[in-house]
Amino acid sequence: MIGDALRNLVYYVAVSVDGYIADPTGGFDAFLVEGDHASVVFGEYADALPAHAHAALKIKPPNTRFDTVIMGWNTLTPALDSGITSPYPHLRQVVASRHPRDVDHAITLTDAPLATVRSLKQEDGLDIWLCGGGELAGALLSEIDHLVLKRNPVIFGSGIPMFGNAPYKPRAFDLTGTRSFESGVVIEEHVSRGRA
Repeated sequence: MIGDALRNLVYYVAVSVDGYIADPTGGFDAFLVEGDHASVVFGEYADALPAHAHAALKIKPPNTRFDTVIMGWNTLTPALDSGITSPYPHLRQVVASRHPRDVDHAITLTDAPLATVRSLKQEDGLDIWLCGGGELAGALLSEIDHLVLKRNPVIFGSGIPMFGNAPYKPRAFDLTGTRSFESGVVIEEHVSRGRA
């Protein structure tokens, strides 16, 4: 964030060539973890790694890109199922849920994610990472400023769409960068028109 500019909501997500962030069961094992694109994932976007990944890699989160993460309940569930109650303790964690939940004290629940994001954008700080899922991304589409897509060389055919089943309402984004890797992953960066 520079000067009086608002914080950006950045949808940083792995996606298939045909636009799915997970397969029909919610799985994403088909996405490539290893390969030369990992230098970006583990370097530039290390703030978006969960605590157990930082521990395994013996690195500390740099806290240079994001200081807040917002995710849907279904995005948090796999961590909870693995016994991880606070996957991103180095970030302010906000989870969208339509129902009250019993969660770790480090997690803030919201049943009004759009209002929550608008409020977060008014605060000082680094950018806000929209972690997923697709339904939440669709609900927050009007507030997304940047897209950082790790497009994997795989077709799902069906699954969880990048923006869920959001109603048709076009939003224009400008492609600001594309990086291709030998792994087959292409990292695309897009900025919403009207945001610099």
